[in-house]
Amino acid sequence: MRMTRAESRERNRRALLEAARQVVTRDGHRARLEDIAERAGLTTGAVYSLFGSKNGLLVALVTDRLGPHYEEVERAVPAGLDLPAAVDAFARHYRRVCDDPEALRHLSLEVGLQDMALRDPDLRARIVASVRAHEQRLASLFAGRPYLGAAVTPRQARRLATALRALLAGLGQGVVLGLAEQASERYFAETARALVTPEVLGPA
Repeated sequence: MRMTRAESRERNRRALLEAARQVVTRDGHRARLEDIAERAGLTTGAVYSLFGSKNGLLVALVTDRLGPHYEEVERAVPAGLDLPAAVDAFARHYRRVCDDPEALRHLSLEVGLQDMALRDPDLRARIVASVRAHEQRLASLFAGRPYLGAAVTPRQARRLATALRALLAGLGQGVVLGLAEQASERYFAETARALVTPEVLGPA
């Protein structure tokens, strides 16, 4: 059965994202658009048609990774929990993700993208914007939950989300690289809950 134009575009889009994932993981800042297109079995023109530019493709790659990640987080942290319990559930989920067989490959991709972003101010700004947009999903997950007799405000939730992301990303990298392999779910949860303080949350 012949594919529709929309189906063909989506197939090409997925092929380019997967090719970019492989080439960036392997080559870091040396990743070339021509190599990505060739691996996907397409031309560089397809990249410009679908993503606008090489940087557009790389930002789409970030979104393609973060979108499902935060969907899993939202499922792992149910409604009805107070703030400390929600943070506990989030941290335990984050630790389980570190045991994914693909965790090292995901880390390699992240390092490769960071390597490229450090050398390209436009790419850096666009990746930062994408990460912040997804981090807002995490903040929304904590906003409104009860803590010390009051509901966490959006501002407080954003402050906490920033601190949690930094803490757990560092711990997670340590687990994947073998530097913190003894860090259990309980350890992740206890260190994350230690950030749930009036000082970290700040004023409402």
